[in-house]
Amino acid sequence: MNGFADHGIDEGNFGEKNGFTEGLRTFDAFPKTKTTYTTRSTRGGQWTVLLLLTCFLLSFSEFRRWYHGQETHHFSVEKGVSHDLQINLDIVVPMSCPDLHINVQDASGDRILAGDMLKRDPTQWRHWVDAKGVHRLGFEGKGLEMEDDHVADVMGKVSGKKKFGKTPRGRGRPDSCRLYGSLEGNKVQGDFHITARGHGYYEHGEHLDHQSFNFSHIVNELSFGPFYPKLVNPLDRTLATTPNHFHKFQYYLSIVPTIFTRSVINNIITNQYAVTEQSHMVGEQSVPGIFFKFDIEPILLTVAEERGGLLALLVRIVNVVSGILVGGGWCYQLVDWAGEVWGKRKRGKSEGMLHGRTVDRGVDE
Repeated sequence: MNGFADHGIDEGNFGEKNGFTEGLRTFDAFPKTKTTYTTRSTRGGQWTVLLLLTCFLLSFSEFRRWYHGQETHHFSVEKGVSHDLQINLDIVVPMSCPDLHINVQDASGDRILAGDMLKRDPTQWRHWVDAKGVHRLGFEGKGLEMEDDHVADVMGKVSGKKKFGKTPRGRGRPDSCRLYGSLEGNKVQGDFHITARGHGYYEHGEHLDHQSFNFSHIVNELSFGPFYPKLVNPLDRTLATTPNHFHKFQYYLSIVPTIFTRSVINNIITNQYAVTEQSHMVGEQSVPGIFFKFDIEPILLTVAEERGGLLALLVRIVNVVSGILVGGGWCYQLVDWAGEVWGKRKRGKSEGMLHGRTVDRGVDE
């Protein structure tokens, strides 16, 4: 019938096929367009390249954010009991080394003769005052690094040598003294101070001539806990000067035990501190010098860097890519529709057949 059989053609090939697989087509929620009804254009290709580039950039941004992780700051009561506190000090004072006395006294009444534990090197003031990064407290210096607050910065700076740098040597007579080293004290409230020989604690010996007093100073390092030379603290590289012989510098430090962690086995235990400073001229009946008073806060700050799972990253990337493709398709259709409307308006402005003008004919009355 109809000549199909004569040519070996089965009429069933042109109808709907039966079977479970073919029956699933009735549930297809994604309509297809035959390739014979689709056309490719230069504008569509440009739009596709733009969408692919946007997908790549945003996906890379998501991956980068996931790789660096997210930092969390958690305050808690310090549970661990630690009896010792290491004090790391590196300071330059424009006075002779034998004329300086350094002492540490804490709330428990223990007194540490820090002068016997710290190293003293004669040096020249000019080698330190013009060094890179030296600044006054509260003012940023040229080339000064910011304090370390991020886990990645801290982890990258704790490696390497944990020693104090060498004292620069120069020509000429030394006019200053560099005091540096680490002290072991009790983990309680206390203070340490630098005074002149014969002033401060009662000591035997001659008093230093008052005209020799000059407690201007440069703090190269002041930290608490394990010594990490590359970590930046609030008083590092700070300069304080005075023209007065009787001058008192006072620093009040609030120390917070801190843990920087990336995982259970990768963590750094240290101490951060905030500082306020007061300095003023004093009378000859008072004791001039440099005084550091510190207090240990009963809290523990944990700065943790956390990274989400790979599944969460894949979900975010899929959401980004699908959102860009859907939104880009809508924008493309809108632009294409606007182009068609504009083209029709342009073609609709035809002005006639003869020289582009229409001829108006009068109506016979």
